[in-house]
Amino acid sequence: MKKIILFLLTTLALFGAESILEQVDKKLSPSSADSYKKLINIEPDGSKKEFLLYQIKKGKDKIVSLFLQPDSEKGRSTLRLDENMWLYLPDVGKPIRITSMQSVVGGVFNNSDIMQLDFSAEYDIKSQTDEGATIVLDLKAKNETVAYDKLLMEVDKKTVTPTKIACYTSTGMLIKTLYYKDMKDFGGGIVRPAVIETDSPLYKGYKSIMVYGKITERNVSDELFTIENIGKVHEFRK
Repeated sequence: MKKIILFLLTTLALFGAESILEQVDKKLSPSSADSYKKLINIEPDGSKKEFLLYQIKKGKDKIVSLFLQPDSEKGRSTLRLDENMWLYLPDVGKPIRITSMQSVVGGVFNNSDIMQLDFSAEYDIKSQTDEGATIVLDLKAKNETVAYDKLLMEVDKKTVTPTKIACYTSTGMLIKTLYYKDMKDFGGGIVRPAVIETDSPLYKGYKSIMVYGKITERNVSDELFTIENIGKVHEFRK
């Protein structure tokens, strides 16, 4: 009888944990939305390089990005379908396969960070720990193609949004830490951190920052999220 009760309690706890991760996804973005965000890479000498991106996300596993600034990057676009990614360069005129651990902008953020899918689409919950105002989720990648094998996500109970995410390899090595800051009301019921900062023990002295300027719920046709249309993201921009 004790084993049955323990099993039921464990099952209930896991369903609750999964629900929390799905709630985190919903708080970070509507199922389908477009957004504008700035990426800032800061080098050890203090020099900065900035990028302005327009993005459209649909469902749990589709997202495209269009570079608006600087002029040297303008017109480049990227497409992510689940764990598959492509980069389109206007001068080349055809898509090129890229990986989640690469970075099309340099800095500490990789392509997976910049084109983040729903966490519940990539990770399962191994356990959750109640630490007062925070819940710590121990997340395991669903498969080997996901950029990070393990995440430790600290979730603020009040806002149901992440405050800190530590990213690890399968061997337990810390790759980077993401810090979610500055809660902002974007309108339409979207209230989430506007700033994500990251640093890494692998890139000492380097820092990257992602700043959301606008997020709007929007439904877009599936035809945008195809390799054939990767160079036409500007036509869908509002």
